[in-house]
Amino acid sequence: MCYYNGTKVTRDEYIRLKHLEKLVANYQFMDRDVINGFDFGVTAIVKPVEGKEDIEIVPMEWGFIPDPGVWPFWETREQVNQGRRPHKDPRGKFVDGLNFLNAVSEEIVKKGKVYRTAALNRRCLFISSGYYEWRHIFPLNKRTGEPLKTAKKYPYRVGYKGRDYFFIAGIWQEWSDAETGETVNSAALTTTSGNLVTGHIHNSKNRMPTMLTEDLAWEWLFGNLSEQRVQEIASFQLPWEDISYYTLAKDFLSSHEPWKEHFYPELPPLDIPGAEAPAPQGQMELF
Repeated sequence: MCYYNGTKVTRDEYIRLKHLEKLVANYQFMDRDVINGFDFGVTAIVKPVEGKEDIEIVPMEWGFIPDPGVWPFWETREQVNQGRRPHKDPRGKFVDGLNFLNAVSEEIVKKGKVYRTAALNRRCLFISSGYYEWRHIFPLNKRTGEPLKTAKKYPYRVGYKGRDYFFIAGIWQEWSDAETGETVNSAALTTTSGNLVTGHIHNSKNRMPTMLTEDLAWEWLFGNLSEQRVQEIASFQLPWEDISYYTLAKDFLSSHEPWKEHFYPELPPLDIPGAEAPAPQGQMELF
């Protein structure tokens, strides 16, 4: 017979139990195989409830929209839509878009940077069960034996080993259209330098999302953090031993099963002893 029971929940377990397991089925915006950041659509965000040590899951636009009073001075939705994508400036010069999808951890609290105020005051979590990245391989020229100048790209799905979903550090901002009065909550996820595994996968830039342990996720949301501590957590590098990954078909973005593993016989394995492991499958992905 069961006469003894325990209900002690640690603070890292609280984030998992409080809302996510119970309420995830109620949010259609979370039931998506792939979220392409360049669509600037909504994604699932965990944010603190103001004035409480509590959390809620809300849809936010992925692509941070800065306060209209600071650079790049986007006051209307038309300016946002144009500014996010490559376009010609008033002088007719072609410029790259400012998508603000990712906040670089090394600069997140620097004075004058667009993310600073949000990093100090409006921190949130992106929910993910896996994100996608491309590994660049330069085949050898059959005649010369030298690497070709154009790389072949192999997509990977990267996750947190043993977990169906995990948390990525993020920041958010409330923005209002000066013409229509439309109010939008938008967010950017933070990135840090790649670890031994993710650096080999994202070998063109050696970056990875700031994947947090649940204890750090709690601190990111509720901690009274100094600038230094914000910087430290934003730059946290999940140990490579906790990373799961596998390769996908190159057309996975248009596939009905984008998470399905695909093997490439010509692709050399990552040169990391003991690191290969299958990733968990899930529904919520970040691109």
